[in-house]
Amino acid sequence: MFHLILFLCFGAICVAGAINLLVQSHPINSALSLIVVMASLAAEYLLLGAEFVAAVQVIVYAGAIMVLFVITIMLLNAGKEERTQGSRIATLVGVPGVAIGGLLVAWTLLHGSNGEKVAIGALPGDPKDIARLLFHDFLLPFEVTSVLILIAIMGAVVLASRPEAIARPHPHSSAPAVEEPGELVAPGKER
Repeated sequence: MFHLILFLCFGAICVAGAINLLVQSHPINSALSLIVVMASLAAEYLLLGAEFVAAVQVIVYAGAIMVLFVITIMLLNAGKEERTQGSRIATLVGVPGVAIGGLLVAWTLLHGSNGEKVAIGALPGDPKDIARLLFHDFLLPFEVTSVLILIAIMGAVVLASRPEAIARPHPHSSAPAVEEPGELVAPGKER
């Protein structure tokens, strides 16, 4: 019974963090809310007996990926998000979609659970099996994902370091030309 109470508490924390992530207008606060979601998911995995997945969740997602998110947000110098009225199509499709999804989850929970208990370690999840799947069977998707993340970070660095490349005036316009950046000079030294 205590196990179920903990599971429901961490589930509620996860849902509250996800709602807070969507409501926040500042990107750093949204990233911190996403860390709360990742940590509560790790606690859920731990309660389900998947210790390896819980450790990977904390180390990879709540640790490394979130550090990259925060660094990228800081490099882009993202300010407070502007609020709009919202999309009418999103309201027309989203509200019924959420209602249908909630009904499906409720129906599955009421009719699909058989109530059998599973012993810890009875299901596949041995770190050796996971490593074989990740680094043998699914090696290409794993590497493609890491390359895509690297490209996204490099793009964020380029956009943050050269703002004049984005707002370059048209050659035939009357706007003043942007001066090319010169060489860097150490403090206290002259050119």
